[in-house]
Amino acid sequence: MAKNKQKTMAKSNAIAGYLFILPFIIGFILFLVVPLVQSFYMSFCAVTSTNGQGLAYDWIGLKNYHDVFFKDPDYVPRLLDELKNMALFVPGTLIFSFFMAILLNQEFKGRALVRAVYFLPVILSSGIMLGLETNNSLLASMSDSIKQDDSMTTITKTLENILLTGEQASKFFEYVINLVNQVYNIAISSGIQIIIFLSGLQTISPSMYEAAQIEGCTAWESFWKITLPMISSLILVNVIYSIVDFCTKSDSQLMTLISDTLYAKFDYGLTTAMSWVYFAIIMVILGILSFIISRWVYYYD
Repeated sequence: MAKNKQKTMAKSNAIAGYLFILPFIIGFILFLVVPLVQSFYMSFCAVTSTNGQGLAYDWIGLKNYHDVFFKDPDYVPRLLDELKNMALFVPGTLIFSFFMAILLNQEFKGRALVRAVYFLPVILSSGIMLGLETNNSLLASMSDSIKQDDSMTTITKTLENILLTGEQASKFFEYVINLVNQVYNIAISSGIQIIIFLSGLQTISPSMYEAAQIEGCTAWESFWKITLPMISSLILVNVIYSIVDFCTKSDSQLMTLISDTLYAKFDYGLTTAMSWVYFAIIMVILGILSFIISRWVYYYD
């Protein structure tokens, strides 16, 4: 009876999950499948306009992909810079959001207000507010002034001179310093991740911590034996979300190059080839990370 009941609950949960994602599946089939197939075909063609009557496709094989890697002087360097920044940005976002979620899960006065404050970056980094932040001349002038003011970077330079001495340790501290320089972007991009981690922390039963405390476990041991395994599946979710969110940012240099190729040169074939190469590389990275992380994800009923 217990096994049958467990199967019934698992089946009902699966049905609820499919119903939850059904609107996205329908929207994907109706609005995205055809444009995706058309853009993939376009990447193998020389696309020309026919005097306002549409587009003409001339099959040229892999020429556009050859041009992406061997003729375009900016694509590969910007792609490598993007991947390097992603390797810096994504772990920093995950660590920051996980740390903040643990703090916001504690009991203290005004917790709801503090949670709302940490969700504000999600609002500020979307829609009109993002445009205001990007095109704000005052913020731009302040940023230029900070860059020109040597006194603002004295602490950073001092830390670099002190810490970056050993050959092996220098790489680690250089990574940390670069991470600190990105703290604003990390904080403003971690709202969703904080909410996901926070929702996972709230599903952990307090009785598990009480039982561990009775058995003599310290807070550090409870973190590694209870907290981290119980939200390990959400770490995988946040890794995927953070990578996709980073790679689709409007201020990305690579995305800017792709947009300029489309709107300035009107080279549809080369633009779609750039996009598909970028998409394929990100999918490979997501597949590798998902395979690695999912091997130690703990699933519980």
